[in-house]
Amino acid sequence: MGFRKPLIAGNWKMHGRRGDLTALKAVAEASGVAADAMDILFCPPHPLIAEAARLSQGLPLLIGAQDCAEFNDDGPYTGEVSAPMLRDVGASHVIVGHSERRAGRGETNTQVRVKAESAALAGLAPIVCVGETLDARMSGAAGEWVARQLAGSLPHVAPIGLTVAYEPIWCVGTDRTPTPREIEAMHAQVRAALSARFGSAAERVRVLYGGSVNPKNAAEILAIEGVDGALVGRASLNAADFAAIIAAHPAAR
Repeated sequence: MGFRKPLIAGNWKMHGRRGDLTALKAVAEASGVAADAMDILFCPPHPLIAEAARLSQGLPLLIGAQDCAEFNDDGPYTGEVSAPMLRDVGASHVIVGHSERRAGRGETNTQVRVKAESAALAGLAPIVCVGETLDARMSGAAGEWVARQLAGSLPHVAPIGLTVAYEPIWCVGTDRTPTPREIEAMHAQVRAALSARFGSAAERVRVLYGGSVNPKNAAEILAIEGVDGALVGRASLNAADFAAIIAAHPAAR
């Protein structure tokens, strides 16, 4: 297995103002993690990306976006933000297919795949999110659910920087998480699907866990076999909590 640098990503969702970006420096200082040990990524709302990129200069931090348009050409797409625009203002990554976009905006697997491919074409590293509903988990169909999402959402060729985030929908925004054994099993399934899809190139694809990661459970989750890092939502809004999650990764010790 090739080395995959751990990635801890914070998704601020629809939170934050320019004054809240002081958290970037606070997290960098509190976590004390060198850039060669792991990647730390902040994904603030679109209006804050340019300022976040400016403030992160000289810090071991990356800046990403929470979504992008399906198309890269400029045009009459009111309200849309393209991957080239995000790249232009300093983003290096973009989340696509988050469960809140799939459920709240009705995004399909095909749309997620096109967004991931558009992001890669613009030089952004896509983070493709997958995860099952509570009904699918309770009925024993979680594996089939995630397999379908992977089959339809992944680019046809693995772009540089591609990451998959497994985030069980029933855990997002709650205090619930699967058991360590369930997380390990799903990450193993995702890894197998990546290998079948991309061959040896799959070894460079990171697989993150997302879903109610917090300072109390971070060490246990990040130590699970096959977990290359975390996509953190609510806890990333608090600099001390996010720094504690970063510091909980074995690579930070």
